[in-house]
Amino acid sequence: PGTALTLVNARAAWVEHRGRPALRLFPLAGHEQDSDQEMMAVLTGTDFEDGIIELDVSGARRAGYATDNVSAYKGFVGLSFRVRGDSSERFYLRPENARLEDELFRNRSVQYEASPDAPWNLLRQSSPGVYESYADMEAGGWTRMKIAVTGNQARLYINGASQPALVVNDLKHGTGRGAIALWARISSDAYFSNLRVTPK
Repeated sequence: PGTALTLVNARAAWVEHRGRPALRLFPLAGHEQDSDQEMMAVLTGTDFEDGIIELDVSGARRAGYATDNVSAYKGFVGLSFRVRGDSSERFYLRPENARLEDELFRNRSVQYEASPDAPWNLLRQSSPGVYESYADMEAGGWTRMKIAVTGNQARLYINGASQPALVVNDLKHGTGRGAIALWARISSDAYFSNLRVTPK
């Protein structure tokens, strides 16, 4: 509480989730079963260039969406940075993939993309396996994300690990600065807690 948020295609509420205060992002009224859309809460006034962003997220698929592996309706929850208008860099988690038996999907637990011109599907097509990886996490449980950004490189650490789960050496917008935003797909139950930003 205390940070001003600009909501994009979403509602937000402070709730108790898994034992702690959290911000919940959820769809606008009447859009509870929409599919391919994003929800965002932009932290008004943030201007982040380089440094470290830490955040706890909890994401799982909301009821009513397809449950097979192939459908893209699993929990997607994450964080966008250097947001300027429609342009942003993003790391997000797909916690439901992390403990599947299918290794292909397990290796898509953690993903990077850049809006608007480098979505995950284009990156996967052009550079298979480069912008996604595996990290263990519990669907619906709290997962700690730590993003270290320097110039055009970003490293994502999960749950306090000393080795990054994913390293991107060529952020698609290069160097730059912009806002920080909480992000989720509309099919996700998304919660955010303990955000800490340490600029460089």
